[in-house]
Amino acid sequence: MAKNTWRIVTRGVDGELLIRDFDSPEPLLQTHIQVGIDDCSTDLELRGAPVFRSLVGPMPEGTNVIRYETPEVFECLTKEWAIPKPPRRRIRKSAAMSAATNPAIEPPAAE
Repeated sequence: MAKNTWRIVTRGVDGELLIRDFDSPEPLLQTHIQVGIDDCSTDLELRGAPVFRSLVGPMPEGTNVIRYETPEVFECLTKEWAIPKPPRRRIRKSAAMSAATNPAIEPPAAE
């Protein structure tokens, strides 16, 4: 499937990620300086995509998106990705706590 969405990810003044999608590279060519073309991506559909000054990319995102990021966003997201996530810990209830919170229902007394 051909990649048909061009995405730029930047950071706004409030620190929030701003994502802009385009249907073609022409708007990017008007606002950024092209310094080359990608010729070494492992994603063959990215080969030949433009490389822009002040943007990191192109990089694949999903099946049909070509993504570019500002260096600040790239660095921040890479650091977040590289931080090991703490292992999930499962809290087990002890038998006493389980019995206290879920008392057994006793059968009615025989008459």
